[in-house]
Amino acid sequence: MYNLGITANGGEFMSFVWASKKPKDGVATLYESNITLNKAASTHFERAYSVLLGFDPDGRRIAVKPISKEEVDSGTVPEEKRHKITVKSSYARVSNKKFMKEVASSANLDLVNGKSFKFKAVWSRPDSALVIDLDNKEE
Repeated sequence: MYNLGITANGGEFMSFVWASKKPKDGVATLYESNITLNKAASTHFERAYSVLLGFDPDGRRIAVKPISKEEVDSGTVPEEKRHKITVKSSYARVSNKKFMKEVASSANLDLVNGKSFKFKAVWSRPDSALVIDLDNKEE
């Protein structure tokens, strides 16, 4: 957002804050069966072949790490650790009901009956992963 002063008909100066079309903050929405990332968060996965999902119950964080086709082809990441990611123009989604059940139970999140929660998601350069902080809810 940015400010732009405009003068109204009566000569009165008004200062509007203009909204951007693109959200700049990464947001992850947790559902019973998947994690959906907004456009800002999903940009890190545009070239991902699949992803790793990690959960730190003590730190109450989820990590989503992109995996390239080269990493898959080289066999460095076991098949049972790889998860499919669907990347669309305005979001990305990783589905894994078992993982989400574990997260919901450990983090005390009620994700049943269509309930969902939004959390801030930040790219961690040292980890080359998107980190979702379960203590940082997005309103």
